[in-house]
Order: sequence, then structure tokens, then C-alpha cells
Amino acid sequence: MQCILVTGGCGFIGANFIRFLLEDTDFSGRIINVDALTYAGNPENLEGLDRRFPDRYRFVHADVCDREKMAEIFTTYPVDTVCHFAAESHVDRSIVAPDAFIRTNIMGTFNLLELARTHQDRLALFHHVSTDEVFGSLDETGHFTEKTPYDPSSPYSASKAASDHLVRAYHRTYKIPVTLSNCSNNYGPYQFPEKLIPLMILNALEGRPLPVYGDGRNVRDWLYVKDHCRAIWMIMQQGRWGETYNIGGRSEMKNIDVVRMICDLLDEMAPPDGKMSRRNLISFVKDRPGHDLRYAMDSSKLETETGWKPAESFESGLRKTIEWYLAHSSWVGRVRDGEYQTWMDRQYPEMRGRKGSA
Repeated sequence: MQCILVTGGCGFIGANFIRFLLEDTDFSGRIINVDALTYAGNPENLEGLDRRFPDRYRFVHADVCDREKMAEIFTTYPVDTVCHFAAESHVDRSIVAPDAFIRTNIMGTFNLLELARTHQDRLALFHHVSTDEVFGSLDETGHFTEKTPYDPSSPYSASKAASDHLVRAYHRTYKIPVTLSNCSNNYGPYQFPEKLIPLMILNALEGRPLPVYGDGRNVRDWLYVKDHCRAIWMIMQQGRWGETYNIGGRSEMKNIDVVRMICDLLDEMAPPDGKMSRRNLISFVKDRPGHDLRYAMDSSKLETETGWKPAESFESGLRKTIEWYLAHSSWVGRVRDGEYQTWMDRQYPEMRGRKGSA
């Protein structure tokens, strides 16, 4: 793997992965970062890398759905590896406007697979990054394994399930060397503030309501983004072709408990004016359609085959995340003043001023 094409590299996980490869590993090859720069793609997430690694990092503004442009990239650069992050990824957005999810997540993946097939003579690996949401919902017991049947609940998870099937089919039909990973909920630096944890951090800092869907008892398994990046790289190096690996943080939490922990850590790290706890900002709102009750990942296959384990507990990772947002208020301001808030106000007028919910 000497020239890795990273799709969606200006997004939250993609940007962290590129930083991880260049700053924290012995990878010595080149990275070509392709991103369409939709609302959640932010080149600022990778600011300075082009100057620090001028011969090893290149950004190309392109959409994975543009077959002609993507073919040009494969021709211009000696791409031998693909790590495919690019996706529309927010459940609420998929409920309101599913067409973008079908286009990007299915057709974009199809385009990349066709180009991988065209250049199969030089392809070392196609790694596809997916989500635990393809499995649907668990009750109060059990864990998702790599053998769990798919049962997606939203247009987002259905589109990711379709892309997963395409990747496996191209491996079986055309012998494309592929690996896949399905991860639990990520959190950490550079996450776009429509997601639960950054939303609650930023709303709490501003003294805004912290709206929680339903009764807040929905459970997610939380994975610190750098642990996720390390797992992906280990899979790309050690994983078996055609195999899927679950990546979980072993940090199951009810949404309401996550929000309460954020409030408590913020009260400690950035004490509010007066004595009122930020827990008083929590409010419960109408649940969203198709809200899965519980996700929990069994990562034992990954741990057994590669030796990977999460380095961060949920509390240690959350503390690092809050520290990052407190230290990067200018980044937050530029992101929140852009398309994100315009979209939220347009689609959810009843949430105006709340800036999201859990």
C-alpha cells in the first residue's frame, strides 16, 4: 500500500484517519484525499498537512458519484489502495431527504468498485467503512456479530447495507481484494455538531436546551475516533480478504446517561456562571421515527485476529473530546455559522434554537 485513496477525507472520521496515518504510524506512502465538501466536509480539519507533508498528501475536490472525475484520479495517481469513508451519514437527514443517501452511499460505492475492477491489476485492497446501524435494533441483551442478519431501520442504514452487499458481491464475483468494517457510534475531535456528543457539548456551553429523544433510554456503544482509526489500519494490514470486522468501544451507554455525563464533566471543566448544574438544561422531545432501541458490538473477531483493543474508556475519551471542543472555539464558530444551522432551521423549525437532539 503505497498510494491510498481516502474518500470523504475532510469529514470527521476520514480526517482523523488521515491525521492518524501521517502523524502516528510508520506508513511512508502517499494519501490522495477525495471529498465533495458537502456540508460536513471541512478542509480545515486537515489544515497544515499539505505544508507538513507536501510530497505525501494531496487533496482533490471531487464527488465519488462523478465517474469521469474519479476515473481521472485513478489515471493521474498510482492508487493501489482505497479506504472508502465517503457517505451521507446522519439518520435525521436521511428521514427528511433520503435521495442524497441513495445517490452517495450506493451509487458512489458502485462507481469506486467499478474503478477498482478496471485497475484491479494494481489494486492491493479496497476497504469499506460501514456502520452498526445496518443490523437494526437489539433488545436489552445480546450483541451484533459479523453473522448478524441485516435489518436496517432508516434510509441511511438501508443505503449503507446496500453498499456493504455491493462490496461483498464484487469480491465474490470479480475477486476484488476487499475488507469491510462495521463500527459503533464514533465521537472525538472534528465531529460535525449535528451528532449527539458535540451537539450536547456546544448547547450546554451556550446554556441552550439539551433535547433528548423519547425517554433517553436508547443505548449506543461508543467508540473514540482514534481507536476506530487504529482498528481500520490494523484491518487493512492484517485482515483477511472478503471478511467483515466489527469495531466497538465496549462502552454501552443510554443516551440520557451520555448527556448527564457531558453536563457533569462540563460543570467540572468549564464551570457555569452561578451554581445551576447543566443537567437542568435537559429536556425530552418527541422520539424520531424508527429510532432503534439498542446497539452493541461484539469485536472479539477483530481482537483475536489483530490484537486490537480500544485504548480509551468512554469517560477518558469524552474528557479528551470536551477538552478539544473547549480549545477549538473558533473552529466551532465557523462550522456552526454555516450550512448546518441553515439546514436545521429549515428542516426542523420546531427545534429552532435547540440545535439538535439526542
